[in-house]
Amino acid sequence: MIDQYNREITYLRLSLTERCQLRCTYCRAEEGACPKTEELSAADFARIVRVMARLGINKVRLTGGEPLLRKDILDIVAQVAAAAELKDLSMTTNAQMLPGKAAALKAAGLRRLNISLDSLKPDVFRLMTGGDLQLVLDGIEEALDAGLVPLKINVVVVAGMNDGEIDDFIALTREQPLDVRFIELMPIGDQGRNTQRQISNQDLLNARPYLQALPPRYPGQPSADYQVPGYLGRVGFISPISHQFCADCNRIRVMSDGMLRPCLGVDRQFSLKKALLGEDEELVELIRRVIFEKPIGNEFQTCTGSARNMSRIGG
Repeated sequence: MIDQYNREITYLRLSLTERCQLRCTYCRAEEGACPKTEELSAADFARIVRVMARLGINKVRLTGGEPLLRKDILDIVAQVAAAAELKDLSMTTNAQMLPGKAAALKAAGLRRLNISLDSLKPDVFRLMTGGDLQLVLDGIEEALDAGLVPLKINVVVVAGMNDGEIDDFIALTREQPLDVRFIELMPIGDQGRNTQRQISNQDLLNARPYLQALPPRYPGQPSADYQVPGYLGRVGFISPISHQFCADCNRIRVMSDGMLRPCLGVDRQFSLKKALLGEDEELVELIRRVIFEKPIGNEFQTCTGSARNMSRIGG
């Protein structure tokens, strides 16, 4: 699929649920209980992927909320993985429910994992997320053992909270084949709009001249990758605020309630629900039109961002 700016759209972010058991400071810290909203079925997700694969999507990442909260997660993985055109199927998880599931996810067809990990200190991790750090560490070990690699660790950098742990995270790449990726705080939801909490990735990089640049693994990769000489893993910087990568964006998003969102950083979305009741061709035409009209770039610089937090959009 080609949009109006001649970008080839090949990557689908598929949110399976808005539900999440954590309360991350930059996402949904002020919200109460996270109710189950109307979610598409496993068959709906599989149909959307199958139709999009006909249009050129060859890479899918399952997101949330927390996708492992879906009781039918193995069925979803298996049905999505059955699309012959897919070259890659990954998942983003907070890993609170990952221990004991990594091998089954791999067997169902999942190829790799992105794991959210914002601190290596148990007290700071609980303060930032409300979660249990040990569960994440156990999940990472199981994922590596199951072969869900390259395993990517996502760290949202928040000033005054975890910005003193940058070198500790980089040290994780010394002896493990991990990609540790530092993500700039985005103006999504109430907490993300606090610009005093934002830190430029360029400042982090400038303070570490020993990091050597690496070529990207694939076209449209959002992270700029580096490596400490002799280390096994990579260090990535995802910088939607200081260095927009919109010109190379190859992504489209479908949320758990069936809304198609052409850009993370533009508050515009289109419902697929009516089209899902009809024939595939109706769905194809709607998706094709929305993707063609994909915005030229995000609106983070104007701080309009999104009123919906990241768990509702799909991380």
